Amino acid sequence: MFFDYEKEPRRTIFCIDVKSFYASVECVERGYDPLEKMLVVMSHAENTGGLVLASSPKAKEILGITNVTRKYDVPNHPDLEIVPPRMNEYIKENMKINTIYSEYVAEEDLHIYSIDESFLDVTASWKLFSNSPTELARSIQRRIQKETGLYITIGIGDNPLLAKLAMDIEAKHIPERLAKWQYEDVPEKVWTIEPMTEMWGIGHRLAKRLNHLGIRSVNDLAHTDSNKLKRNLGIIGEQLYAHAHGIDRSRLSEKYIPEERSFNNSQILMRDYLVQEEIEVVIREMADQVAARLRKAHCQTECVHLSVGVSRGAKQESSGFSRQMKVPLTNSSKLLTEYCLTIFRQHWHGEEVRHIGITYSKLNYNTYVQLDLFHEPTEQLKELELDQVIDEIRQRFGYVSLVHASSMTSGGTAISRASLVGGHAGGLEGLE
Repeated sequence: MFFDYEKEPRRTIFCIDVKSFYASVECVERGYDPLEKMLVVMSHAENTGGLVLASSPKAKEILGITNVTRKYDVPNHPDLEIVPPRMNEYIKENMKINTIYSEYVAEEDLHIYSIDESFLDVTASWKLFSNSPTELARSIQRRIQKETGLYITIGIGDNPLLAKLAMDIEAKHIPERLAKWQYEDVPEKVWTIEPMTEMWGIGHRLAKRLNHLGIRSVNDLAHTDSNKLKRNLGIIGEQLYAHAHGIDRSRLSEKYIPEERSFNNSQILMRDYLVQEEIEVVIREMADQVAARLRKAHCQTECVHLSVGVSRGAKQESSGFSRQMKVPLTNSSKLLTEYCLTIFRQHWHGEEVRHIGITYSKLNYNTYVQLDLFHEPTEQLKELELDQVIDEIRQRFGYVSLVHASSMTSGGTAISRASLVGGHAGGLEGLE
């Protein structure tokens, strides 16, 4: 396959990332320079298994702390400040930043990729604000720093892929925090990306599959027969080949919202759970919460998956289990809870539990009620009506407005987790 860059769409895309977002927000709130202060945002810092969610550039540079470092691996340094997460603050700051971005592009040309990363298609607007896209990018950098105290990194590209690669591979590693990649740069810049997992869309598992095909670099990928890639990897192979040549024909203005392939929830418990009744309280809560998400999406599941992880420090032979079962199509909280408990009771043998995960997959998007032969039809319809009433009450007054009595016991976690944002604290902890 041959790509003619002269015939490819050429747009002006900015990919913008806020440098060490969570940690930088915390630094600014405390009057520190985000680029100079050693600070980490740590979830559950009161536990030895506390997890670092973000670290400032200096903390990464001097102490080697990454965003997945556990508390027990964090060096004890007198200049290091550890603070709890405040997700509500990060969301507010994200909204403020994207409001600034929206002044430079139409609504459909702004794509919020994550809480700290956005894409802007400035093809039709950059001339309104500057003499060149690069000049506009520098202007936005200065404005964000002035109005928020935060530093941003910008990749400019002929398409979203090249803009993303320009930011990740080059801009993040130079003082200007700004880089531009175009089609003409592909051989020099894209083909030289090392290791291959640094390429957008290639994780370690996919890299292993490519290695088995004799592909060990992006350069190899770009010069592999595209038919071979399609035979072995399907449509993903074709996409990888195009990406290796810097080709990405997607348009930010053409929004695509895919249907979910599964719904899940998982949590690391704040302590080891050994009592069966307490473990089952958590399973009931989680099964109910994920079932509510099914109903909100107007879909049902026919596959229930439960994973249970044991305590890291406990001396026990089992490492936990991960099992699934096929079930009649449903989104009933009562039935799905029963299925999850059935799996648990079949496979749990008294281990100390620290992690629980529930997934509902094999989804069917519809609005009809699927009755099964194992329960009375009238009872199933009553349960459906009850679920709908509970959902409406919780959506209107909040989750904790209506909870099972078991959630009030020592084993329950749903009430305490209801105040979390993205699984982490969202309040003013750390500044009070």
